[in-house]
Amino acid sequence: MKTIFEVIRLRQVRREVNHPMAGVAIHSPEAAAKFLMNEIGDDDREVLMVLTLNTKNEIIAYQRCHTGSLNASIVHPREVFRTAVKNGGASILVGHNHPSGDPSPSREDIAITQRLSEAGKILGIELLDHVVVGYQKYISLKEKGYV
Repeated sequence: MKTIFEVIRLRQVRREVNHPMAGVAIHSPEAAAKFLMNEIGDDDREVLMVLTLNTKNEIIAYQRCHTGSLNASIVHPREVFRTAVKNGGASILVGHNHPSGDPSPSREDIAITQRLSEAGKILGIELLDHVVVGYQKYISLKEKGYV
């Protein structure tokens, strides 16, 4: 009996982005926070957003990676890096909202940031930052020294 292997072509998930920040380079946590606040800032559940960036730090794809509960979200590196791998991203920036409005990072936020940073090193896709947004406030975990 012969073994048959099926080769599955990975479809790119890149889409034409009709967002005011599409193609704009993200060079600061403030720019990332602006994007994230517009997308997920007023959601009533925690939402993890992944921005895939090219070598010029321009947004080439973005996705709502996971929607959690009121105060928690389960994050797996394989899900976070999927879009970046499919689209040939050079780096990613992740962010999530705190429906309470207080962007102070939890121990879990810090732990997943460090886990994603390590996974990115293995994949060759740098985690640039993890930005937590609240009501018109944000905290950059890179600025806090966790990335």
